[in-house]
Order: sequence, then structure tokens, then C-alpha cells
Amino acid sequence: MNAIASTSQQAAHATAFKGAFGRMHAASRRSLIVERRSREARLDALAALVHDNAERFVAAIAADFGHRSAHETRLLELFPSLEAIRHNRSHLGAWMRPQRTSPSIWFRPGRARIIPQPLGVVGIMVPWNYPLLLAVSPLAAALAAGNRVLVKMSEFTPCTGELLAELVARYFTEDVVTVVLGDAAVGAEFARLPFDHMLFTGSTRVGHDIMRMAADNLTPVTLELGGKSPVILGPDYPLQKAAERIMVGKLMNAGQTCIAPDYVLVPAGREQAFVDAACAVVAQCYPAMATTPDYTAIINERHYQRLQGYLVDAQAKGARVEPLSTAAPDAVARRLPPLALLDVHDGMQVMQDEIFGPLLPVLPYTDLDAAIAHVNQRPRPLALYCFENDARRRDRVLHETIAGGVTVNDTILHIAQENLPFGGVGPSGMGHYHGIEGFRTFSKQKAVFYQSSLNGMSLFNPPYGKLFERLTKFLIR
Repeated sequence: MNAIASTSQQAAHATAFKGAFGRMHAASRRSLIVERRSREARLDALAALVHDNAERFVAAIAADFGHRSAHETRLLELFPSLEAIRHNRSHLGAWMRPQRTSPSIWFRPGRARIIPQPLGVVGIMVPWNYPLLLAVSPLAAALAAGNRVLVKMSEFTPCTGELLAELVARYFTEDVVTVVLGDAAVGAEFARLPFDHMLFTGSTRVGHDIMRMAADNLTPVTLELGGKSPVILGPDYPLQKAAERIMVGKLMNAGQTCIAPDYVLVPAGREQAFVDAACAVVAQCYPAMATTPDYTAIINERHYQRLQGYLVDAQAKGARVEPLSTAAPDAVARRLPPLALLDVHDGMQVMQDEIFGPLLPVLPYTDLDAAIAHVNQRPRPLALYCFENDARRRDRVLHETIAGGVTVNDTILHIAQENLPFGGVGPSGMGHYHGIEGFRTFSKQKAVFYQSSLNGMSLFNPPYGKLFERLTKFLIR
């Protein structure tokens, strides 16, 4: 059945996944302890699901996009999915172990510990741009933490959603993992379920709606959103080298990446030099842009027209569009060659919205103060990229701006580090996952104090007298 189904099919599906949620919820309350071996077995099953069906996922994702580079799917989805599972499994024993911590001096010889426990039932809402990775990576963290999981796939990637639903039903029992398919109405029903935690990856606009729906149940939410991730190019950094790393990061998945470089701040007077360098990089990486299998299509007609609308609006308001390739746009195949935009300003839609495509505004800045001010005067981004070899200038950027994450002298790569937390800040999101941060997000870190048989708490019992007053005066001295 296609993920975008009729109204009656949607209603039946909503009833089915609510039933699955109810069974998961009941099971999570019956069995509070999820042993390490069970968690490892679930992670092993997830790894086998991905590994043994890798080429089916490559084909399904390509079908959803119209064309998706098979090499990019293997590098950007299959590899990091398996790496996330391996990382969770290899560290699971240490993460599950209760942590000893020191009690306050006033309560010794009592003892204190933190005991991680599964939250129960977790909901994961997956976007269309990386439908496998952004399902599997948080799923691995939730399973490592001992939870049961409902996964809602995007209606824009029905082939991938149906494949994952088929495989999950084969590799897991329904009360451990279930995949939910359907349109935005099904997504709204999903978000209204009383999950113990929900993770949503998608646009800031939809993130507002998700948070409002979750609020009715006081469901804690991790939001992985987006925004306009800037690049600051230092005046002395080699231009060709920077252009290579920026364009490679920008054109992965044809720019349909939440942490893709959204715009580049270059030293005033070097805008055209950067554009020329970017053209050379595109020619080298995609020598036959119109036909290369290495370049991905725009996901659907709506998003293709959205990007075309940015260009029309920007040109009408004075922007200069510089093609970075000799290839022409192909509306039928939804293949949009990269374009640089010069002379842009905040009145243009392309400078207000997250671009999510192969359009790259290039803006001049006069000095580092101006570049930092430009970033800080706008909503805090999910990612920031700084190309700078001067340690003092680099540290100024790191310390004087706030972003979800940073890669220095490259792009994208901070998301690939399982030992670094991944998450936004403010409009670009809240909460973290990856590595131990994912385990903590999907666990209850239960605080436990063990009182000693020898303790002085009886000195503070009522009726309060002079001894109590002397003791409290000493404590608050």
C-alpha cells in the first residue's frame, strides 16, 4: 500500500498505530527492566536490517527522489546509520552502569547514585531528506536506552517508508518497533499520542506545531530543526581550498541537508573570486552536470518550484544570479544545477527561509566584527562553518557566536562524530542526540540517595529549639 493512502485507509492506519502504541505502552509498564542482552539483540537486529538490505534502500531512496546518487546514499545514509548502531552497542555496558556521585558533605556518610532507566515508549518523526539515517540513528539511541519505538516516516518518501515498514515487521516484534506511514494528518495524530519522549526532525515551522501538539500530554520533545547555517571565510584562508569544501558540503543531496552551508560571508571585494573558484569546483566534481549520476534531484515538484520562486523573487529585488555550471535546469527531472546569488539583502525570501537546495548567496563583510554581528543579529543556526587558520580570529568566531554545532575548515563533518552531541539551539532546535547524548535523551537519569544508618537528620526534627537555630545559623552563615 502506498504511504499516501485514501481517507478511509488513513483512518484505518491511524487506528492500527494507536493500537500498537497502546500495546507498547502496556508492555513498557509491565517490564520496567530491559536487560543489556535484550538491548544488544535489538541493536544487532537493526544493524542486520540495514546491512542486509542496503541495496534495497539505495533503490527505494532513489525512487522517492526521482534520482538520488547511489554513492551519496551509501556514504551519507548507510555508513552513518551502521556507525551509529555500532557506537551505541560498543558503549552500552558503560552507559547502563549506575554512576556513583558524591553527596553533599552535610549528608555524608550517605551515598548517591544516578541510575539510567528506559523512559518507555518513544516517538520518532522522520523527514524526507535523509529518510534512512534520520530514522535509524535516533532509533538506535532509543533502543540502546531500552525503549519501545514508533517511527513515523515522511509521506514524501513512500518507497523508503514502505520498505522500512516491511523490514521492521520482519526483524522486530510489533511491541518493540513499529513503522507508521501516512500524510500530515496521520503525523498530527501521531504527535498527539502520549509518548514518554518524542524526537522530531524537520522544519522550524512544523516544529512549532509539533511542540503545541505534544504540550497537551506534557510530552518532552527533542526538536532537530534547521535554519540558515552561515559560512565565515577568513581573509587569509586559501580561497580554492575553502570553495572546494564549501561546495562539496553544499551540493551533497543537492543542498537538501539541514546543516548545508546556507550562505557564505566573504571578505568584501572577493565575492566574484569566490564564485569563480566555486565554478571550478563544480566543473571538477560534476563534469557532466546534466547527466551525471552523482548529482541528486530535488525531492518533488513543490520543492523545485519553491526554489525557482526564490530565484524569481531575488532577481526582481536586485540580486545577480551566477550559474556555477554550464548545465541548464531540467524541470522534468527536477535537476537544478547550482547557482550563486550576489547583491542579496534581507528583503529577499532566499535570505529569510532555509534554502534547502543548490542556491548559494554570497555576501561581503568588511571585518570580523561585522561578520560576527551579521550572524548574531539573526536566529541562531543549526550549524556554523569557519574557514580560518589564525587561532585568535577562529576563537573569536567560536566564542562570540552561538550555533548548534561547528566545523572548522570544512563543512558537515561535526554531525559525523558520534562522540559529539548533535542538536540545535533556539529556532534551530532543542535537545541533543548522537552517542551518549542520545542514550541520555531517551533515558530517565534517576537520582537516588542512600541514607546511612548513622546520620544527623534527627537534629533537624521539630519541635524546633535553640540547637536547631544554632545549626541553621551555621549552615547559612
